[in-house]
Amino acid sequence: MHMIQVVFLTVMVFFVIVTIHEWGHFYFAKRAGILVREFAIGFGPKLFSIKRGETRYTLRLIPAGGFVRMAGEDPELVEVQPGQTIAVRVVNDVVTRMYLDRLDERANVVRGEVESIDIERSLKLTLLSDGVSETFAIDPKALLIAKSRETQIAPVDRQFGSKTVGQRALAIFAGPMMNFILAFVLFALYFQMAGVPMDNPDRLLIGDVREGMPASKTDLQSGDVIDSVNGQQVGIDYDKMIKLISESPNKTITLGVIRDGKPMEFKMTPEPDPTTGDGKVGITAAYPMRSVGVGETITLSGKMMKSMTVSIFQGFKKLIFGEFKLDDLGGPVRTAQVTSQIAEQGIAQLTSWAALLSLYLGIFNLLPVPALDGSRLIFLGVEAVRGRPVDPSRESMVHFIGFAMLMLLMLAVTYNDILRLVRGEH
Repeated sequence: MHMIQVVFLTVMVFFVIVTIHEWGHFYFAKRAGILVREFAIGFGPKLFSIKRGETRYTLRLIPAGGFVRMAGEDPELVEVQPGQTIAVRVVNDVVTRMYLDRLDERANVVRGEVESIDIERSLKLTLLSDGVSETFAIDPKALLIAKSRETQIAPVDRQFGSKTVGQRALAIFAGPMMNFILAFVLFALYFQMAGVPMDNPDRLLIGDVREGMPASKTDLQSGDVIDSVNGQQVGIDYDKMIKLISESPNKTITLGVIRDGKPMEFKMTPEPDPTTGDGKVGITAAYPMRSVGVGETITLSGKMMKSMTVSIFQGFKKLIFGEFKLDDLGGPVRTAQVTSQIAEQGIAQLTSWAALLSLYLGIFNLLPVPALDGSRLIFLGVEAVRGRPVDPSRESMVHFIGFAMLMLLMLAVTYNDILRLVRGEH
């Protein structure tokens, strides 16, 4: 596979997994009537931005996730106070735009001093203009314009906090939920593309040939039937093949294969494993595959979801109880590196890996860690039990601290990932 294809597929994996997560938040927030101000992929400075309807869609520099910014989740950045001089555009006695600066440059507007304003509940503005006080209705979708930036007002019924606990919980849980759905679909696609091993295999095949290893310097191909090692027949005995190769570190061996019915032989010298000293040539063996039907695909996808979920939680257990080293953790750099390596193995393997990443992202976001969806759901649970929300300022502080800690951890693992690349480690 060409390098351009590998890079493109690697980027697409991250883009699809993060986008489907954020789309879940976005879709159910919109269904609840919440004003979504921004749908962002990535963090940090904007690389690309376009506004469609009420929402601005942005692509940001740091590819470490994304976010959906809903009205009312954070303090509004633009405020209008009594005594402030502004200019407003009025259409049919309704204010549609409020200009907060460069007032002399605004045409077809009414200028005046704000006597009173309510852009959340009554949607009324009283303006003192040329000695005359006049009250206007404000359009629920009116825009505040300052420093060439437009911000749509958010009446209380369009804010996140105004919705029921159930609506808010669904808007938050929808992100991980979409990752679970995507993982299930991708696992199903993998089984449809790759199939499953035959129940009674009659031959052993070359699965993958690892780059940089002795086998990659020959013409061995994935799908070749493994016939013998140094003249000894292998049949379907995978362990026998491994044993014969392992016993010959730094000794030339002859691997016999059958391709399209024709016997072929390839000579190579196994490299000793740094840990065990066993000979390695860089091939994996596989059994012939069979196709699966729709019902079996659904069953296999469910079993794979369960198996991978158990493995992920076992990894979290080691993390919590300190049974890990920093090298065991991987950030965006290492994940991208592994993804590119898997992309070289073909679309089927990349699909399976993308499913695993989507499942991991969904589970990780439901952990009760501040700033993650799981923590926000806990705060909503507390609100449901006690009948009133937690102090927003305290909740925001908890999420801010959690986000800062996550960013520090990400910086640490990313730094370690870069060091690994510099050292040439995998």
